[in-house]
Amino acid sequence: MALTPLDIHNKEFGRSFRGYDEDEVNDFLEQVMKDYEAALDRTKQLEAQLKNEQERVTHFTTIENTLQSSILIAQEAAEEVRRNSQKEAKLIVKEAEKNADRLVNDALSKARRIAIEIEELKKQSKVFRNRFRMLVEAQLELIQTDDWDVLMGYEIDTSELEKLEHLEED
Repeated sequence: MALTPLDIHNKEFGRSFRGYDEDEVNDFLEQVMKDYEAALDRTKQLEAQLKNEQERVTHFTTIENTLQSSILIAQEAAEEVRRNSQKEAKLIVKEAEKNADRLVNDALSKARRIAIEIEELKKQSKVFRNRFRMLVEAQLELIQTDDWDVLMGYEIDTSELEKLEHLEED
């Protein structure tokens, strides 16, 4: 069992013939008692301080563990976001490629239809040109015939027409 300041204070020594000076022993015991009491108080203070520091260390350890756990969770979440972003990017690229293929195919199909229409218009243009040329040539032949000269050579006696006109007026 540990010695207390009260134990030191209450300690009684036996008397002997040639013993120590009682006042010196009592003064020394008084000094030992005060020093021992101060050492015990200091020990209590240090123990209390140690307990507080241990509680703080425990608190900070808990915080550290929580932070490490949070960091791991954040890293996992970031990794999941990255994976999801990559998947989404691949889907977007795939969809864009499909749309691009569809647009290219539509454009090619339209270009083919336009080319066919152009060829058809060329054929129709040739037919129209040939018909128009034939019509113009036929009209030119009509103009170049001698029938016009014959028509111009006719002389009409207008005197008889004038007589007829006068008769009708009357």
